[in-house]
Amino acid sequence: MLTILGFAMIATFLVLIMMKKMSPIAALVLIPALFCVFVGKGAQLGDYVIEGVGNLAPTAAMLMFAIVYFGLMIDVGLFDPIVRGILKFCKADPLRIVVGTALLAAIVSLDGDGSTTFMITVSAMYPLYKRLKMSLVVMTGVAATANGVMNTLPWGGPTARAATALKLDAGDIFVPMIPALLVGLLFVFVLAYFLGLRERKRLGVLSLDEVLEQEKIVKDEEKSGSEQTVLVGAGASSAAGSGSGDDKVRTTKATGGSGSGTDADTEDDDADDVRLQGLDPNRPTLRPKLYWFNALLTVTLLTAMIMEWLPIPVLFLLGAALALTVNFPHIPDQKDRLAAHADNVLNVSGMVFAAAVFTGVLQGTGMVDSMAKWIVDGIPGGMGPHMALVTGFLSLPLTYFMSNDGFYFGVLPVLAEAGAAHGVSPLEIARASLVGQPLHMSSPLVPAVYVLVGMAKVEFGDHTRFVVKWAAATSLIILGAGVLFGII
Repeated sequence: MLTILGFAMIATFLVLIMMKKMSPIAALVLIPALFCVFVGKGAQLGDYVIEGVGNLAPTAAMLMFAIVYFGLMIDVGLFDPIVRGILKFCKADPLRIVVGTALLAAIVSLDGDGSTTFMITVSAMYPLYKRLKMSLVVMTGVAATANGVMNTLPWGGPTARAATALKLDAGDIFVPMIPALLVGLLFVFVLAYFLGLRERKRLGVLSLDEVLEQEKIVKDEEKSGSEQTVLVGAGASSAAGSGSGDDKVRTTKATGGSGSGTDADTEDDDADDVRLQGLDPNRPTLRPKLYWFNALLTVTLLTAMIMEWLPIPVLFLLGAALALTVNFPHIPDQKDRLAAHADNVLNVSGMVFAAAVFTGVLQGTGMVDSMAKWIVDGIPGGMGPHMALVTGFLSLPLTYFMSNDGFYFGVLPVLAEAGAAHGVSPLEIARASLVGQPLHMSSPLVPAVYVLVGMAKVEFGDHTRFVVKWAAATSLIILGAGVLFGII
């Protein structure tokens, strides 16, 4: 019964958010609460939620201060050279921009933290996608998939968990997997190429100056239209406003249309002006004299994170406080900067704490354990000698529907034990368990994905519908390469 309810709860959540019947925050809270009652453990709901919140509180704190930190770095111009470099490479060509997104996400993923990767990637690429009317789900999908492949680095989490759970050396697991992972990363770049080619066919190739000039023409037309509205009076105002709207739509289509399906309205562009200031060389928050201080601070912060000198939440808390104090010594300026990033902080931290309800109920009620046992028990006895391959296939749905901790510490030892009974090495099982990470990085149970969709202003359901097939294909490519190379 718990197995059926567990799968039903996950399916209900995914269907509702993909159909946009509920917001992710509401679905993450209300659906598990309802199923907790169905299980007959409604009285323990509070305990499950508190435990889930306690487990994710450090992650939420890290995300809150990381968003503030990197938001400040964007404000002061630390990433402007990156944006200019990408602009120089991309030349406002959608194909190059999508490939550049994959490349940037892969490079930044070397720090081992998905949230940091998504914040830097979106911060650098978002202005380009918005200005050129490109599809924002292409950006989130490519970034998430590239990060999923790189998430298998020994310091990224999954490899360390597999090594700990099976009492193996992380290097023995990861190093032989490198050829297969490189094939997976190559597939991501090929995918980015074809997605970029599709965007190029849809939008054409313009220079950024042409795009900005077209935007200026649209704004001038709207300004002229509004002035005419005032002169004509209330009776003609409605008609003039309607005509202005038609002109606006025609102009947008002339420049390539809306990438995400919701960006056609000029009001959206106006609301995003702050986000697009990454291209403004004269914004008042720039601190060119402090550029090398901010660069050194960021490199030190990332080094400390990789070397684990302090817990990541503590590092970002200290980094954000120091960056805010040095770059904006006056308290009113500090308040302005915090207020400017409050929307992103509230959105992401709210998602994390809502996800704590979902994971708390899944684990507290025993649904996760029941689902894992049902899947493992359903493996045919004849598949014993092929348990590494079975583990690779199972890693896709299991790491998507449960946390990495639940999979690697709860399910993987059972799979390894079953494989050992048929002579399959635990190392092969451990390597196979990594192939589902490209899909895992878009799981609704991964806090970093909410950073990605939140900063990109993409609906989680839209991102899920777009990315799942490509991420699953990437995982299967890695699995196939592992089998072909004799690694798995």
